[in-house]
Amino acid sequence: MQEHITQEKLLQEIIALVHEGGTIMLGAADIDQKTRQKSGKGNFVTEYDSKVQAHLKKGLLSLLPEAAFLGEEDEMDQADIGKGYAFIVDPIDGTANFTRGYDVSSISVALTKDGQPVLGVVYNPYRNETFSATKGGGAFKNGERIHASERTLAESLVIFGTAPYYEELKRKTFETAYRYFSAAEDLRRSGSAAIDLCNVACGRAEMFFEMILCPWDYAAGALIVEEAGGYVSDLDGNPLTYDKKQTVAARGPGVELLKC
Repeated sequence: MQEHITQEKLLQEIIALVHEGGTIMLGAADIDQKTRQKSGKGNFVTEYDSKVQAHLKKGLLSLLPEAAFLGEEDEMDQADIGKGYAFIVDPIDGTANFTRGYDVSSISVALTKDGQPVLGVVYNPYRNETFSATKGGGAFKNGERIHASERTLAESLVIFGTAPYYEELKRKTFETAYRYFSAAEDLRRSGSAAIDLCNVACGRAEMFFEMILCPWDYAAGALIVEEAGGYVSDLDGNPLTYDKKQTVAARGPGVELLKC
Protein backbone atom coordinates (compact mmCIF):
# COMPACT_ATOMS: atom_id res chain seq x y z
CA MET A 1 0.00 0.00 0.00
CA GLN A 2 1.31 3.45 -0.84
CA GLU A 3 2.82 5.19 2.15
CA HIS A 4 0.67 8.31 1.82
CA ILE A 5 -2.62 6.37 1.86
CA THR A 6 -3.75 5.42 5.35
CA GLN A 7 -6.21 2.58 5.80
CA GLU A 8 -8.98 5.00 6.84
CA LYS A 9 -8.35 7.30 3.89
CA LEU A 10 -8.34 4.32 1.54
CA LEU A 11 -11.64 3.13 3.00
CA GLN A 12 -13.26 6.53 2.46
CA GLU A 13 -11.95 6.71 -1.11
CA ILE A 14 -13.37 3.26 -1.83
CA ILE A 15 -16.73 4.18 -0.31
CA ALA A 16 -16.85 7.25 -2.56
CA LEU A 17 -16.16 5.10 -5.64
CA VAL A 18 -18.81 2.59 -4.59
CA HIS A 19 -21.36 5.37 -4.11
CA GLU A 20 -20.62 6.57 -7.63
CA GLY A 21 -21.30 3.03 -8.82
CA GLY A 22 -24.59 3.14 -6.94
CA THR A 23 -25.54 6.29 -8.85
CA ILE A 24 -25.03 4.33 -12.08
CA MET A 25 -27.40 1.64 -10.78
CA LEU A 26 -30.04 4.12 -9.69
CA GLY A 27 -29.92 5.87 -13.07
CA ALA A 28 -30.41 2.65 -15.04
CA ALA A 29 -33.04 2.70 -17.79
CA ASP A 30 -34.30 0.15 -20.32
CA ILE A 31 -32.69 -2.63 -18.32
CA ASP A 32 -34.61 -5.36 -20.17
CA GLN A 33 -33.02 -4.33 -23.46
CA LYS A 34 -29.57 -4.30 -21.85
CA THR A 35 -29.67 -7.74 -20.23
CA ARG A 36 -28.36 -11.08 -21.45
CA GLN A 37 -28.42 -14.58 -20.03
CA LYS A 38 -25.20 -16.17 -18.81
CA SER A 39 -24.79 -19.89 -18.25
CA GLY A 40 -27.14 -21.28 -15.61
CA LYS A 41 -30.75 -20.71 -14.67
CA GLY A 42 -31.50 -17.12 -13.61
CA ASN A 43 -27.91 -16.02 -14.23
CA PHE A 44 -28.05 -12.60 -15.86
CA VAL A 45 -25.65 -9.81 -16.71
CA THR A 46 -26.57 -6.29 -17.78
CA GLU A 47 -24.70 -3.44 -19.41
CA TYR A 48 -24.80 -1.80 -15.99
CA ASP A 49 -22.84 -4.63 -14.37
CA SER A 50 -20.08 -3.96 -16.89
CA LYS A 51 -20.31 -0.17 -16.46
CA VAL A 52 -20.11 -0.35 -12.67
CA GLN A 53 -17.23 -2.83 -12.78
CA ALA A 54 -15.26 -0.71 -15.29
CA HIS A 55 -15.80 2.37 -13.11
CA LEU A 56 -14.65 0.54 -9.98
CA LYS A 57 -11.68 -1.12 -11.64
CA LYS A 58 -10.35 2.18 -12.93
CA GLY A 59 -10.84 3.97 -9.63
CA LEU A 60 -9.63 1.20 -7.33
CA LEU A 61 -6.45 0.55 -9.30
CA SER A 62 -5.70 4.25 -9.32
CA LEU A 63 -5.72 4.06 -5.52
CA LEU A 64 -3.61 0.88 -5.34
CA PRO A 65 -1.89 0.30 -8.68
CA GLU A 66 -0.01 -2.71 -7.30
CA ALA A 67 -3.22 -4.61 -6.50
CA ALA A 68 -4.64 -7.45 -8.56
CA PHE A 69 -8.30 -7.17 -9.57
CA LEU A 70 -10.90 -9.94 -9.54
CA GLY A 71 -14.38 -8.92 -10.68
CA GLU A 72 -17.47 -11.02 -11.35
CA GLU A 73 -17.42 -10.10 -15.02
CA ASP A 74 -13.86 -11.46 -15.33
CA GLU A 75 -12.75 -15.07 -15.33
CA MET A 76 -11.71 -16.57 -11.99
CA ASP A 77 -8.22 -17.43 -13.23
CA GLN A 78 -7.37 -13.91 -14.40
CA ALA A 79 -6.18 -12.71 -10.99
CA ASP A 80 -3.84 -14.22 -8.42
CA ILE A 81 -5.05 -13.05 -5.02
CA GLY A 82 -2.72 -15.23 -2.94
CA LYS A 83 0.14 -12.74 -2.66
CA GLY A 84 0.04 -9.02 -2.04
CA TYR A 85 -3.07 -6.90 -2.43
CA ALA A 86 -6.13 -7.76 -4.52
CA PHE A 87 -9.54 -6.21 -5.02
CA ILE A 88 -12.45 -8.68 -5.20
CA VAL A 89 -15.50 -6.97 -6.67
CA ASP A 90 -19.13 -7.76 -7.41
CA PRO A 91 -20.41 -4.75 -9.39
CA ILE A 92 -24.08 -5.69 -8.91
CA ASP A 93 -24.82 -8.49 -6.46
CA GLY A 94 -28.42 -9.47 -7.08
CA THR A 95 -28.55 -8.84 -10.82
CA ALA A 96 -31.81 -10.77 -11.26
CA ASN A 97 -33.41 -8.45 -8.69
CA PHE A 98 -31.87 -5.46 -10.49
CA THR A 99 -33.39 -6.46 -13.84
CA ARG A 100 -36.87 -6.63 -12.28
CA GLY A 101 -36.79 -3.47 -10.19
CA TYR A 102 -36.93 -5.58 -7.02
CA ASP A 103 -34.56 -3.11 -5.32
CA VAL A 104 -32.51 -5.63 -3.36
CA SER A 105 -29.10 -5.38 -5.02
CA SER A 106 -25.72 -4.14 -3.87
CA ILE A 107 -22.14 -3.36 -4.79
CA SER A 108 -19.48 -5.36 -2.96
CA VAL A 109 -15.77 -4.49 -2.80
CA ALA A 110 -13.18 -6.33 -0.72
CA LEU A 111 -9.46 -5.66 -0.46
CA THR A 112 -7.40 -8.72 0.40
CA LYS A 113 -3.79 -9.02 1.46
CA ASP A 114 -2.06 -12.35 0.91
CA GLY A 115 -5.44 -13.96 0.31
CA GLN A 116 -7.35 -12.64 3.36
CA PRO A 117 -9.77 -9.68 3.49
CA VAL A 118 -8.47 -6.56 5.22
CA LEU A 119 -11.17 -4.12 4.06
CA GLY A 120 -14.76 -4.53 2.90
CA VAL A 121 -17.54 -2.28 1.62
CA VAL A 122 -21.09 -3.28 0.68
CA TYR A 123 -23.48 -0.61 -0.56
CA ASN A 124 -27.22 -0.97 -1.04
CA PRO A 125 -28.16 2.17 -3.01
CA TYR A 126 -31.90 1.55 -2.68
CA ARG A 127 -31.74 1.93 1.10
CA ASN A 128 -28.68 4.20 1.04
CA GLU A 129 -26.93 1.82 3.40
CA THR A 130 -23.16 1.55 3.39
CA PHE A 131 -21.65 -1.32 5.37
CA SER A 132 -17.90 -1.24 5.90
CA ALA A 133 -15.15 -2.87 7.90
CA THR A 134 -11.38 -2.96 8.22
CA LYS A 135 -9.48 -5.83 9.77
CA GLY A 136 -9.30 -5.18 13.50
CA GLY A 137 -11.22 -1.90 13.15
CA GLY A 138 -14.82 -3.01 13.66
CA ALA A 139 -17.86 -2.96 11.38
CA PHE A 140 -20.12 -0.02 10.57
CA LYS A 141 -23.38 0.93 8.85
CA ASN A 142 -23.40 4.51 7.60
CA GLY A 143 -20.61 5.27 10.03
CA GLU A 144 -22.30 3.80 13.10
CA ARG A 145 -20.81 0.74 14.81
CA ILE A 146 -22.79 -2.48 14.31
CA HIS A 147 -22.84 -5.80 16.17
CA ALA A 148 -24.12 -9.25 15.33
CA SER A 149 -27.12 -10.55 17.26
CA GLU A 150 -26.52 -12.85 20.21
CA ARG A 151 -29.86 -14.69 19.86
CA THR A 152 -29.81 -18.48 19.82
CA LEU A 153 -30.78 -20.54 16.79
CA ALA A 154 -34.25 -21.13 18.27
CA GLU A 155 -34.80 -17.36 18.30
CA SER A 156 -33.21 -16.77 14.91
CA LEU A 157 -34.16 -15.50 11.51
CA VAL A 158 -32.14 -17.59 9.04
CA ILE A 159 -31.46 -16.21 5.58
CA PHE A 160 -30.52 -18.58 2.79
CA GLY A 161 -29.57 -18.43 -0.86
CA THR A 162 -30.88 -20.94 -3.35
CA ALA A 163 -27.84 -21.28 -5.67
CA PRO A 164 -30.24 -21.30 -8.66
CA TYR A 165 -27.46 -21.75 -11.24
CA TYR A 166 -26.63 -25.21 -9.90
CA GLU A 167 -29.30 -27.81 -10.62
CA GLU A 168 -27.46 -30.45 -8.58
CA LEU A 169 -27.70 -28.36 -5.38
CA LYS A 170 -31.44 -27.67 -5.37
CA ARG A 171 -32.53 -30.61 -3.25
CA LYS A 172 -29.67 -30.26 -0.76
CA THR A 173 -30.36 -26.52 -0.45
CA PHE A 174 -33.97 -27.02 0.55
CA GLU A 175 -33.26 -30.03 2.75
CA THR A 176 -30.76 -27.86 4.66
CA ALA A 177 -33.20 -24.95 4.72
CA TYR A 178 -35.85 -27.26 6.19
CA ARG A 179 -33.48 -28.37 8.97
CA TYR A 180 -32.77 -24.76 9.91
CA PHE A 181 -36.42 -23.76 9.53
CA SER A 182 -37.37 -26.53 11.96
CA ALA A 183 -34.84 -25.29 14.51
CA ALA A 184 -35.19 -21.52 14.04
CA GLU A 185 -37.92 -18.90 14.27
CA ASP A 186 -38.27 -18.37 10.50
CA LEU A 187 -36.50 -18.17 7.12
CA ARG A 188 -35.84 -15.32 4.68
CA ARG A 189 -34.53 -15.13 1.08
CA SER A 190 -33.40 -11.88 -0.59
CA GLY A 191 -31.33 -12.66 -3.68
CA SER A 192 -28.19 -10.73 -2.68
CA ALA A 193 -25.65 -12.67 -0.62
CA ALA A 194 -23.70 -9.50 0.15
CA ILE A 195 -26.78 -7.85 1.65
CA ASP A 196 -27.66 -11.05 3.52
CA LEU A 197 -24.22 -11.13 5.14
CA CYS A 198 -24.56 -7.50 6.19
CA ASN A 199 -27.98 -8.20 7.66
CA VAL A 200 -26.35 -10.83 9.86
CA ALA A 201 -23.60 -8.37 10.78
CA CYS A 202 -26.05 -5.73 11.96
CA GLY A 203 -28.37 -8.12 13.83
CA ARG A 204 -31.35 -8.11 11.49
CA ALA A 205 -30.92 -11.88 11.18
CA GLU A 206 -28.84 -14.41 13.03
CA MET A 207 -27.63 -16.66 10.21
CA PHE A 208 -27.07 -16.88 6.46
CA PHE A 209 -26.04 -19.84 4.32
CA GLU A 210 -25.73 -20.76 0.67
CA MET A 211 -24.49 -23.99 -0.91
CA ILE A 212 -22.11 -22.33 -3.35
CA LEU A 213 -20.86 -18.78 -3.74
CA CYS A 214 -17.99 -17.11 -5.56
CA PRO A 215 -15.45 -14.96 -3.69
CA TRP A 216 -16.93 -11.71 -5.00
CA ASP A 217 -20.26 -12.68 -3.41
CA TYR A 218 -18.89 -13.02 0.11
CA ALA A 219 -15.38 -11.54 0.53
CA ALA A 220 -16.48 -8.10 1.74
CA GLY A 221 -19.52 -9.32 3.67
CA ALA A 222 -17.54 -12.02 5.47
CA LEU A 223 -15.12 -9.47 6.90
CA ILE A 224 -18.02 -7.22 7.92
CA VAL A 225 -19.64 -10.13 9.79
CA GLU A 226 -16.41 -11.01 11.57
CA GLU A 227 -15.71 -7.43 12.57
CA ALA A 228 -19.27 -7.19 13.92
CA GLY A 229 -18.55 -10.10 16.28
CA GLY A 230 -20.01 -12.89 14.16
CA TYR A 231 -18.51 -15.97 12.58
CA VAL A 232 -18.02 -17.04 8.98
CA SER A 233 -17.07 -20.48 7.66
CA ASP A 234 -18.22 -23.07 5.21
CA LEU A 235 -21.26 -25.12 6.22
CA ASP A 236 -19.02 -27.69 7.91
CA GLY A 237 -17.36 -25.03 10.04
CA ASN A 238 -14.08 -24.85 8.09
CA PRO A 239 -12.41 -21.47 7.49
CA LEU A 240 -13.27 -19.68 4.26
CA THR A 241 -10.77 -19.12 1.50
CA TYR A 242 -11.14 -16.42 -1.11
CA ASP A 243 -9.83 -18.02 -4.28
CA LYS A 244 -12.59 -20.51 -5.14
CA LYS A 245 -16.30 -21.27 -4.99
CA GLN A 246 -17.55 -22.83 -1.76
CA THR A 247 -20.38 -23.12 0.72
CA VAL A 248 -20.70 -20.12 3.04
CA ALA A 249 -22.29 -19.84 6.48
CA ALA A 250 -22.38 -16.68 8.60
CA ARG A 251 -23.87 -16.46 12.06
CA GLY A 252 -24.05 -14.56 15.28
CA PRO A 253 -22.20 -15.83 18.36
CA GLY A 254 -25.34 -17.49 19.78
CA VAL A 255 -25.92 -19.78 16.78
CA GLU A 256 -24.35 -23.21 16.34
CA LEU A 257 -24.13 -24.85 12.93
CA LEU A 258 -26.28 -27.93 12.41
CA LYS A 259 -24.83 -31.11 10.96
CA CYS A 260 -26.27 -31.32 7.46
